[in-house]
Amino acid sequence: MIQIAILGFGVVGSGTAEVLTENKAIIEERLGCEYNIKYILDLRDFPDSPFGSLVTHKFDDILNDPEVSVVAEMMGGSHPAYDFTKACLEAGKNVVTSNKEVVSTFGVELCEIAREHGVRYLFEASVGGGIPVIRPIINDLASNQIGKVSGILNGTTNYILTSMRDQGASFEDALKEAQKLGYAEANPSADVDGIDAARKIVILAALASGKLLDPKSIPTEGITKITLTDTKIAQEFGYSVKLIGHAEVKDGKLLAFVSPRMVPAANPLSRIDGVFNGILVSANMVGDVMFYGPGAGKLPTASAVVADIIDIIANRNTEPKAIVWEEATDADKMAMDAYECRRMFIVKNDGGTLDAIPAKQIISTDDACGLLTDAMNETEAKAYAEKLGDRLLSVYRVL
Repeated sequence: MIQIAILGFGVVGSGTAEVLTENKAIIEERLGCEYNIKYILDLRDFPDSPFGSLVTHKFDDILNDPEVSVVAEMMGGSHPAYDFTKACLEAGKNVVTSNKEVVSTFGVELCEIAREHGVRYLFEASVGGGIPVIRPIINDLASNQIGKVSGILNGTTNYILTSMRDQGASFEDALKEAQKLGYAEANPSADVDGIDAARKIVILAALASGKLLDPKSIPTEGITKITLTDTKIAQEFGYSVKLIGHAEVKDGKLLAFVSPRMVPAANPLSRIDGVFNGILVSANMVGDVMFYGPGAGKLPTASAVVADIIDIIANRNTEPKAIVWEEATDADKMAMDAYECRRMFIVKNDGGTLDAIPAKQIISTDDACGLLTDAMNETEAKAYAEKLGDRLLSVYRVL
């Protein structure tokens, strides 16, 4: 009998208990063994929950119980989630998590501790909600060198941008609607400022390169400055504005950043709307591979957590396959100024000359002009922006 403990009984934690219970018969049949949820750690009591009798307020109950071999951490935040995870791994317990903050900040250390103690630290649910993406990158794309990863990694911002495009809603009104529907928190900063997407893209970048960047160090821009003028210009070009996490490995150097981007209709990410996520992986042998599905939500995310639990139980009698990462150093990083792509300059439609920008295509509306360029690097883009001065409304990288 495999004994499982759950840390945190919020949305994902309760969903994990539900998946493990609802699908218990089919999971046990596929595993060929039985399992049991022995503890649920939370500060609160849940007297009306069918899992209420499993709740403990003492982490040591779990840590010191030799029967517990799998711990699922869904507490959120860095502490005490990191501290509890580290303690469990050092005690020889396998840990799975949906906590992208812990993985993106402490992943190198925790993967190494797991390796040293012969256990596994898995985090499928930390990126893409219910979308299988981490395990396929590790296993199914193992024969490939991954060059680029681009993704819509945050369902809240994608819902807001979809509403702005399709309904003509302002950013403020679209955010209020997202909060009303439960897609956005009362304090939405982690989503709309790009922080959540930054944590996720550094995890994907580490899978591609073996180097973990500090999520606080990568260039990160959210969606708060996007206007309806921007979305209208995008539509005139046949583009969509999306918040994109992008990472690439080139000549041994690693780059990752998060920013709103103009996505052409030909790119499959342009057609991912609402709260859905999409991740496009470019590899040298297979080419482009697309992962798409619900990027958040109670049961989709819990499904990914349980997938990791099943993986651990199914392979309990084999040598754990270690994830080995290193902290990215300055020598590993590609300078952001060297990044090249096409640009979209949006300027006031005031009748002035547009000669300051080497545009390949110009589309005008009553309020603004969109100028689409060939590829240029960050330094060149900044120089052209300075030439436009007060006429410049915004600049977008084109995916």
